[in-house]
Amino acid sequence: MKKSTVLDPRTAAAQALAKLLPSTAEVTAAAFDGGSVVAKSAIVASFVGEVSADLAVVLVDSAALAVASGTDSALVSIVDVLRPALESAALELGTGVLGDARSDDATALFAADDTEVFTLSAAGVATGWFAIRVRQNGVVTGARPISEESMIGKLGRINSVEMALTVEIGRTRMSVRDVLALEPGAVIELDRSAGAPADVLLNGRLIAHGEIVVIDQDYAVRITKILDVAEGIG
Repeated sequence: MKKSTVLDPRTAAAQALAKLLPSTAEVTAAAFDGGSVVAKSAIVASFVGEVSADLAVVLVDSAALAVASGTDSALVSIVDVLRPALESAALELGTGVLGDARSDDATALFAADDTEVFTLSAAGVATGWFAIRVRQNGVVTGARPISEESMIGKLGRINSVEMALTVEIGRTRMSVRDVLALEPGAVIELDRSAGAPADVLLNGRLIAHGEIVVIDQDYAVRITKILDVAEGIG
């Protein structure tokens, strides 16, 4: 019988991030073998939820990453390009909220004793580094199961945190060239038929479906279905 292996959440987060990094070759994440990382221009974000975590990514060539993603435009920042990868990493940490990503000095984070650093490589060449510091009362949780009561109690600490609730009626994919060519009066076709339920997203994560209504001449959404965690991630 094959024995399953449960990854440390930091390793799982690093691997999830590597899979979503735009690149002409597959990107892998491996434990950093020592040395120093210049992290004055890192992309950093904080995660709050079942555990707290600080995440940071340093790239050797951010311009090449933008080109590989097909978004080498002044209208799209490197933060925007890395956001999906950071969100994928955060999913490995459990239920919670990933804050806004930003460019900042992460030297202290990379040098901290409780930070795990990973080398990001493509075709055997280092393309960057990923640092993650995970804490729950000062202890890395690993794969230890957390009861629902315990999770609710810990998330209660962030009840007053404001988050962005978005209602999405559809989406489409466009090249940067087509976006720059848009003019007033242009019609953009979405991937959803008229009458289909709208998606309700909390900080970018799908949590419910609803229908668009009008109340006192203002648009609103009537919730028709609340999704569980598995449905929202899927």
